[in-house]
Amino acid sequence: MEIIVNGIKTHYRVFLYPTESPSRFAPDQLFLILHGWESNSERWVEVAERISRAGYEVIVPDMPGFGKSDPLLMPWDTNRYINWLEGFIKELNLKDYYLLGHSFGGALASKMAVKKPQEIKKLFLVSAACIRKKTGLEANKKKFFKKIAKIIKNFYFLPYYNFFRKAVYKFIIRKSDYVHLSGFLKETYLNIINEDLSFHLPFIKVPTVVIWGEKDNLTPIGEGQVIAHKIKGSKLVVIANAGHDLNRKQPEILAEKILENVS
Repeated sequence: MEIIVNGIKTHYRVFLYPTESPSRFAPDQLFLILHGWESNSERWVEVAERISRAGYEVIVPDMPGFGKSDPLLMPWDTNRYINWLEGFIKELNLKDYYLLGHSFGGALASKMAVKKPQEIKKLFLVSAACIRKKTGLEANKKKFFKKIAKIIKNFYFLPYYNFFRKAVYKFIIRKSDYVHLSGFLKETYLNIINEDLSFHLPFIKVPTVVIWGEKDNLTPIGEGQVIAHKIKGSKLVVIANAGHDLNRKQPEILAEKILENVS
């Protein structure tokens, strides 16, 4: 399905079981799932289907810049994504919903829970990227990436420029998503990793479940413990021997843990 939100074509998937049910976006039985960075709604199909079979309606949008939604026409930050999310919710007239966010989507979900707590029935933060360390390379990452990019551009005339560029990113920047991005997503990525959202976690008053993979090497389990500690009354659920991509590697277990903690 597609809808225009703030002038942006937004693609989204709806999962409803049984499919012949006449209900649409019913309160108390609605899940809104926000995918992670460089992900899309397709990667949440199995989890969404499992949740819908338990009697819930599940909506998973492709966020702007990802999946089948419009690409970004300028650099964004989390505030622009929140404005888009508010518009998406308003266009579909969603109310009293369960909000689930994974990784970058979890950061947005946490911010939305502070801004619009009256709309959210329960918050699920799955490997949420809310904490951005401010020490060492992490603190200067935005400046570092810009400097490296500027230096690399000076060698555009070399016959093997593209190979050289990829090699620099691979061996100097290593695990960063930056090397894989194009267009305005590059600057958007830098904007996002430069914003630490941990300070607002104590202001979340929505009932919250924090779900984490025990062996997550992108957002380590320690971050999940900090998030659970900062959100008063929240519950931490750790999935043994699981990594960051719970929706793709352990979808059945993730769906099970979500459904166990709905009420």
